[in-house]
Amino acid sequence: MGLLRAIGFFHGNIFLFSVMIGAGIFVSPKGVLKYSSQNIPVSLSIWATAALLKMMNSLCLAELATTFPVSAAPYYCLKRSLGSSVAFLNVWINIFGYSLGLSTQSLLIASCLIQPFYSGCPAPELPKKCLALTILWLLGILNARGVTTVSWFNTINSFMKIAVLCFISLTGVVLLVIGKRENVSRFENALGAEFPDASQIAEAILQGSFAYSGSSLLFTIAGEIKNPAETIPKSLISGISTVAVLYILTNVSYLAVLSPQEIISSDSVAGTWMDRVFPSMQWVISFVVSISMLNSTACGILSASRFFYSASQEGQLPFIFSMLNNYHCPVVAVTKIIIFSSIAVIPSTLVNLIKYLMLSSLVLSELNMIALLKLRYQEPHLHRPYKVWSPFLFASMSSSLFLVVLPMIKTPRMELIYQVIFILSGFLCFWLHIHLKQHSGVFDKITCYLQLLFNVSPPENRDNIFIH
Repeated sequence: MGLLRAIGFFHGNIFLFSVMIGAGIFVSPKGVLKYSSQNIPVSLSIWATAALLKMMNSLCLAELATTFPVSAAPYYCLKRSLGSSVAFLNVWINIFGYSLGLSTQSLLIASCLIQPFYSGCPAPELPKKCLALTILWLLGILNARGVTTVSWFNTINSFMKIAVLCFISLTGVVLLVIGKRENVSRFENALGAEFPDASQIAEAILQGSFAYSGSSLLFTIAGEIKNPAETIPKSLISGISTVAVLYILTNVSYLAVLSPQEIISSDSVAGTWMDRVFPSMQWVISFVVSISMLNSTACGILSASRFFYSASQEGQLPFIFSMLNNYHCPVVAVTKIIIFSSIAVIPSTLVNLIKYLMLSSLVLSELNMIALLKLRYQEPHLHRPYKVWSPFLFASMSSSLFLVVLPMIKTPRMELIYQVIFILSGFLCFWLHIHLKQHSGVFDKITCYLQLLFNVSPPENRDNIFIH
């Protein structure tokens, strides 16, 4: 019994498309344009710059995932390089991050699906939350069927999303080629627009970077990727490049039809675009937005379960979370994240806490880079099938630090103090974890009952033995 290495280059790209192409490009790509001072050339350049920075950051972390091709490779590297307390901080942040993120996504999906039945007024909360809980548990059942089932589900949904983006992009190109005055004029006058300052550019890049978030999924499921030394870097380069081209062409199409002011004021840019070009097909965008978030939510559950699986193998979560069912899936870990996310769905105000996790995720990214550098000097003879160019590593660390620090200095907020308190409280929980671990014998009987209930068994060995 062990994890199944079933994801090759094709499905590696599909997973990237599934998790990166989300509601952002359909609903609100206006953040980049807003902080670019409505300067069209600058905004399009920001989309390309954000893609390059994300690729550079991902290729740095790919060294960790290829050196240690196990589930949640960055977490494993943190524990090996910086110690158990820092690794537990990763566990602490991700328990909240995954739960709040998945609950938010499920509520957004439910809202998109149910809103057409309440035209002219907001949908009531009770049916929305019931539908969100149903979606969460159905996707949990899908994940319990194993990574192969999830990958084919993502394949179908990803092709639908890519088809819609290609349709929007080609329509915009055709409108520009036809050369109607209202479509071409805003591009002709673009060079005379106001140029944003450094702080605005930093904020615009942050906005664009969020649209490319999700590439870390490949590092979390590295234990189930075929030939990770080749598959992970190649998938990152091809997947992020493809998404970047689609994003830039889609934004060109938006700007060919809508003015910058209309894009910034729109709650759903793709919906407004479709209403202007094909009024009778506006329902398509609502459907595709739901599919996009459904795809991302399925990947989020997969990622969370593999992270808890790895933390369980490292002794920082109960051992039951690393046990697998007949589909080579840590089904107890899947159930845990579904239960936590369901709890977060019930009080709708709780999902707003997700903004407090932003600093935490950026701190973890910097810690991963530090761990990578430390390992290079601490274990120089460690076998590394892929090694990132050192200037990429330092440039990625510097750019992340700049993008975080500059907006904080420019506009300091009270939320920062809450975020720091949240991070530091992780060390208190680590102390409690060490104390409780001394009395872990009490939980052995509970583990046996759960093993019988879920029909699971422990893997033959740690993440270094897999079924090929």
